[in-house]
Amino acid sequence: MTLPRTPSFRLDGRRALVTGASRGIGLGCAVALAEAGAHVVLAARGAETLNDVVTEMRAEGWSVEAKALDVTDLAAQSAFFDAQAPFDCLVNSAGLARHSAALDTDPADFDAVMSVNLRAAYFLATNAARDMPEGGSIVQISSQMGHVGGLDRAVYCASKHGVEGMTKAMAQEFGPRGIRVNTLCPTFIRTPLTEPTFADPEKRAWIMSKIKLPRVAEVEDIMGAVVFLCAPASAMVTGTGLLVDGGWTSG
Repeated sequence: MTLPRTPSFRLDGRRALVTGASRGIGLGCAVALAEAGAHVVLAARGAETLNDVVTEMRAEGWSVEAKALDVTDLAAQSAFFDAQAPFDCLVNSAGLARHSAALDTDPADFDAVMSVNLRAAYFLATNAARDMPEGGSIVQISSQMGHVGGLDRAVYCASKHGVEGMTKAMAQEFGPRGIRVNTLCPTFIRTPLTEPTFADPEKRAWIMSKIKLPRVAEVEDIMGAVVFLCAPASAMVTGTGLLVDGGWTSG
């Protein structure tokens, strides 16, 4: 008998692009991929905001660099990819949330959220896929709100449901080229951005009433999941959303 061997969770020799990498979930993804052996390009609107991050990560012995990229500027996006060697992995963590009741939605807020969460995400995926080699992986950081609704979140939910739909379609289109496309869908993660939400007793109680596990999610909770989706270990996973939601969407 020949025993099966577990496919690798390592990313040695691979190039990964992580957008929105200066803090929170994006930073967690960048650290996870670098720790798994990838050369990671961290992208944000101002590369200078990433200098301290790059310094810390290099001190760990990881291979990283910072690049300036405004994901909403499609001409800049195209030029960015033209100037780069092909990426084996794209993790798009750039995102925007502006919450209000649907009846009070400002069209400018609608356009801003869609520009970052859906339009930019769409073209990041297509730009990355053009030269991505076989075995490549595209991961969109979506949300549990791409699978359910939420009060005062009609615009955000619309953007993330759109990401889920485009991911399924791109998985079908890019699959014959050996490129996988998936989403990673977190619940509320404790970050500096969400700290005011967790500090509000009413909002924290609402979150904890939905999560079936007895604690708040931390950035570390998404790090293993993003490595899995980028690594050979998930070689037959495409067109799906990996929910890291503490059971929120289970009912």
